[in-house]
Amino acid sequence: MGSSEAVKPKLASKYRTHTCRELGSEAVGSEVVLSGWVMRKRDHGGVVFVDLRDHYGITQVVFADALREEIQATRVESVILVRGKVVKRDPELVNEKLKTGEVEVHVDSFELLSAAAVLPFVVNEEDSAPESIRLQHRFLELRREKLHKNIQLRCEAISAVREILTGLGLNEFQTPILTSSSPEGARDFIVPSRLHPGKFFALPQAPQIFKQLIMTAGFDRYFQIAPCFRDEDPRADRSPGEFYQIDMELSFVTQDEVFAVNESLFTELFSRFTELPYSPAPFQRIPYAEALSKYGSDKPDLRNSLLLDDVSEVFKESEFRVFRGVIDDGGSVRAIHVDLQDHDGIPPRKYFDDAIANFKRETGKGLAYLSFVDGEWKGSIRKFISDSELDALKAHLNVTGTSSVFFAAGKDSEVLKPFGRFRETLGRDFNKIDEDRYEFCWITDYPLYELDETTGKIEFSHNPFSMPQGGLKDLEEKHPLDVYATQYDLVCNGYELGSGAIRNHLPEVMYKAFEIVGHSREVVDEKFSGLINAFQFGAPPHGGVAFGMERIVMLLAREKTIRDVILFPFAQTAEDLMMKAPSELEPVQLKEVHIQLDLPEEVLLEQEKVNG
Repeated sequence: MGSSEAVKPKLASKYRTHTCRELGSEAVGSEVVLSGWVMRKRDHGGVVFVDLRDHYGITQVVFADALREEIQATRVESVILVRGKVVKRDPELVNEKLKTGEVEVHVDSFELLSAAAVLPFVVNEEDSAPESIRLQHRFLELRREKLHKNIQLRCEAISAVREILTGLGLNEFQTPILTSSSPEGARDFIVPSRLHPGKFFALPQAPQIFKQLIMTAGFDRYFQIAPCFRDEDPRADRSPGEFYQIDMELSFVTQDEVFAVNESLFTELFSRFTELPYSPAPFQRIPYAEALSKYGSDKPDLRNSLLLDDVSEVFKESEFRVFRGVIDDGGSVRAIHVDLQDHDGIPPRKYFDDAIANFKRETGKGLAYLSFVDGEWKGSIRKFISDSELDALKAHLNVTGTSSVFFAAGKDSEVLKPFGRFRETLGRDFNKIDEDRYEFCWITDYPLYELDETTGKIEFSHNPFSMPQGGLKDLEEKHPLDVYATQYDLVCNGYELGSGAIRNHLPEVMYKAFEIVGHSREVVDEKFSGLINAFQFGAPPHGGVAFGMERIVMLLAREKTIRDVILFPFAQTAEDLMMKAPSELEPVQLKEVHIQLDLPEEVLLEQEKVNG
């Protein structure tokens, strides 16, 4: 596993001879100098024990006599330097939780290097301080052991990624940060140009076009730990504003070859940083349509043993009008079978009532259930289902003992994804998820296009620069919704780690692909001039992928929120509370970049209130 233990700094004798993690029984009797933060103090009458913490670990230091009063007057989280002798602890006082737990340092003298003010929250243990206070003082929160280890893990993981990819023959290049706005994808962060009034740069949502240009320039294999910027709403697994991704592109490759490179990356990376089992290469491949049908999601958690089953065949002649009507209308009946033989029996009626209410609130559709216990079927729709249908259902789902079966009926576009989220809930509620392993899979065969249900227009469903599986022929001869792209996502434990594709490197194919969504050749030439011009001069077949670095580290650290692996994260309001960003600019700054504000009425009213 990766660790900072092996990294030993070159120490300056003025401040320390050792770190706070190095001292063991071999150092007993030595005179040492340590520097660090006063983590906690314990007054035991004649002496005060202090846990002294630095980046590397903790050492217990002991203050006696006159020094006792001095250290008691020093606030927790102050920075001090201590000089003293290493002493072996009595056997009954050894702290096995600490690397230095066999010894302590008896202090002869100490210096206060930096005094701490009154703390806004307790640093040396978790407390209930509001998120806004913790983010305003993130530098304090980062002193906590868990967060400190997470950030160190992130550092080591990035270093390992660079080493592994370099070993696989990829070269690291840096692409521009100031670029042009893209009509596709999320909202851009824009930067006004001082030298070109009325024109704007955009921060890159990803290095997509640049990395394809690198391939066109003849560099064969590229990667970058790339900063990306998207004006998106925050989620637990997505940082608002900015993030880093492992970006890569390879020339003269097929999809299988891209997969092989990245399976080498992830198996090697996870072998270094976790002791938990993980999927061996090659990773399972699941077509997009199959993923939706079996899991209700294109980012399935394969640790969850529950599946969505299509039981429409069982009810196609049913007298239960709800199911029969859905099937006759072109919909389907889906079921999730929860085997409860290793559980404490069937859950109480309130569980089912709450599940039905929650599902209806989310989807506007009903949820039904049946339970099989002591050889009999019971539940909300039992009286509507014939014995022969129950027998067929039992055989179809392989029900052999105490079980509950949940049903959702409707068009797949309306039912599959919410029923997939319900699968995740059932997995958690009934312990059907093995939390102690990593399950990777590739999701493949994405549709190139989708129908915008609001506008009725054909839109790109994933990446507009992907090669259609059948090339120009498919674009010209098939209905757009029947065209598949050479696109793929890598998924682990229910998280989309990254997306990629074999790229569309042929100008005529690209023009046709964009024409289908309503962009003329002129628009493509204007918006993607750098790429389309380059492709006119000979472009190699190429493909690549990009992975969210924070999500990977979040999985390795076994955290649930991405902010716990980011040094200085934004708040949920997409603000940096520590640096007070975004902030207002002085009028002279706005004038320099030729910007005149047109603020919403509510913002003007708020400013008037603040200014009196």
